[in-house]
Amino acid sequence: MVKLTTSKRNSLPKSNFGLPGSRRYPMPDKAHAVNAKARAAQQVKAGGLSKSSQAKINAKANSIIRRKK
Repeated sequence: MVKLTTSKRNSLPKSNFGLPGSRRYPMPDKAHAVNAKARAAQQVKAGGLSKSSQAKINAKANSIIRRKK
């Protein structure tokens, strides 16, 4: 996974985030999308994220993972 610096993260459009309103779970590539799915699952289990938010993150991540280069 390529390191995502603060400046690169800040320059990403909202559409590259799993939760665009709060700019959480950045997904500029497949590796970050897979990681976002895993982190969302952890947060749901810990009680820090709702199932509906997880579903949004998973849907966005799945669309990125399925993309062909």
